[in-house]
Amino acid sequence: ANVMSKLEDYLQTEWPELDVFLTSVTDHYATASVCGPNAKKIINKIFKDLDLSDESFPHMSFKEVKLGNINCRVMRISFTGELSYEINVEASYGKYIWEKCIEAGKEFNITPYGTETMHLLRAEKGYIIVGQDTDGSITPLVLGLDWRFGKSKKDFLGKRSLIRSDTVRKDRKQLVGILPTNKNEKLEEGQHIILDKEIKTPTPMLGHITSCYQSPTLGHNFALAVIKNGQSLIGTKAFASTPELKTIEVEIVEPIFYDKENTKLAS
Repeated sequence: ANVMSKLEDYLQTEWPELDVFLTSVTDHYATASVCGPNAKKIINKIFKDLDLSDESFPHMSFKEVKLGNINCRVMRISFTGELSYEINVEASYGKYIWEKCIEAGKEFNITPYGTETMHLLRAEKGYIIVGQDTDGSITPLVLGLDWRFGKSKKDFLGKRSLIRSDTVRKDRKQLVGILPTNKNEKLEEGQHIILDKEIKTPTPMLGHITSCYQSPTLGHNFALAVIKNGQSLIGTKAFASTPELKTIEVEIVEPIFYDKENTKLAS
């Protein structure tokens, strides 16, 4: 909806002379996501002739395939950090595809998972949510995504924004991970990260926690945060402020808490 709104805004204010009409088709499609170590086996049972080998169907690729007379787009992508496939179909076939996945996964004890689980899993992998872990000031550079840019290219869309003096200054907020030193302590989204144990007025703030969850896998609380010059502070201690004007000692760490080598994602 946000993208549609922005396109409408541009069409009406920037290029009103264009003979263009915009139609959202988002709700015309349904998606079933199959995740976990048995995902490939389940997809193989549904699409028996689809080659799911890593060579033929690598991570971040998709294939068009038919299930009977239903046109399906199967994508090997992951929002959870586990091996995952997403099946896109016309919305009217959504229930049918869901039931096919549940039936094919019975022998593997398949179970539905909700959005809170999805958010937890993605945060363990350090996957951001635009609008939650970012705001209008955050660029791909401060998220550690500079490797995605073709630095040898003379120009590309957005390059001007990435090389502005304010964008490249060293003390910009950067994405980091946060762990409580005492694993029994509970962090919360929105808590400010500060350097001093005692809260004074005014208190200089490094940044804030953007996402926070209790992880059954890790056995304790963890968080993502954006803090000033965060990458250089990895491995150091800081404090998270609380509404009671107390602080929780935390460690600033890399923003990936699970399967850093991507062995589960790619296997």
